[in-house]
Amino acid sequence: MSPAADTATRLRRLLAILTWLAQEGEAAIDEVAARFDLTPTALVAELEMAACCGVPPYTPDQLLEIVVTEDTVSTRVGTVLARPRRLSPREGLALAASARALLAVPGSDEDGALSRALAKLDRALGQTGIEVELDSPDLLETVRTALAGHERLTITYYSASTDQTAERTITPRRLFASEGHWYVDAWCEVADGVRRFRVDRIATAAPAGPASEEVLADALVDMTARDEASGPTVALGAFVPGPDSRRVRIVADPAKAWLFDALPSVIEGDEDGRPVWEVFVGGDAWLERLLLRLGPDTQVLEPLEDRDLAPDAARRILARYGSASGA
Repeated sequence: MSPAADTATRLRRLLAILTWLAQEGEAAIDEVAARFDLTPTALVAELEMAACCGVPPYTPDQLLEIVVTEDTVSTRVGTVLARPRRLSPREGLALAASARALLAVPGSDEDGALSRALAKLDRALGQTGIEVELDSPDLLETVRTALAGHERLTITYYSASTDQTAERTITPRRLFASEGHWYVDAWCEVADGVRRFRVDRIATAAPAGPASEEVLADALVDMTARDEASGPTVALGAFVPGPDSRRVRIVADPAKAWLFDALPSVIEGDEDGRPVWEVFVGGDAWLERLLLRLGPDTQVLEPLEDRDLAPDAARRILARYGSASGA
């Protein structure tokens, strides 16, 4: 799988496939592949990742067994996995909070299976409910209205990647919440492609007329990562590498590895006992901030022109402090 593909998306899809198969028992490969928008070959490749997974002590009766024939696929779970899960109070509270957060997203089915399961969980926890509120940026409703009405918007937007504010005309195509923020995937007329915008960084937004049928039909193609093993995946995170982004290879202190957890990155190995990370970068300003957080022992391996970004940024910051103290 290419580094750009979203591992979290693949994991969610694999869990959904396994859950559905556990309920069905057995199904035709073509049926399962069509249901989850995969080719039969890609489906089998995904299922191979879960083969022989289980719980300690990993004896045959505690493993998840996946059986693939020429035409069908089926799953059998171990005895421990088949038993209903007994949650601790702490786990139950965390699960209830997560369910509330999902139901708080506009478009959720308030009377669906999740709501019914949550009601049972609330009773088991001895509480009436947990209030979870998602932050609502000032222009969220404006973006939502444009999305529903297939309208274009002229926005003033601050880009953290470039540390610049610019005017763009966009056609919203998908609105979602992730990691405590709202994002909109939209066709950007300036970039002539799909870009992801954080809604709270939109300073102004004004209607700019109806969207074209061509954009409405094809606008999400650029947000789709595709490879032979997994087929198309659409990442719902803070950043998706676009055609203007570049790959940067960084040698970092292992103690700072947590900084890469939320980034579209992949670990490649190590150099002198330190991990080498490949990171996707949308602009110099964002990369400068990352390198400064990683510390002075961090080194950029490629591209060579990025090696001076952190030292130059540090000198600019020190110069500002010097100017302020001199004043």
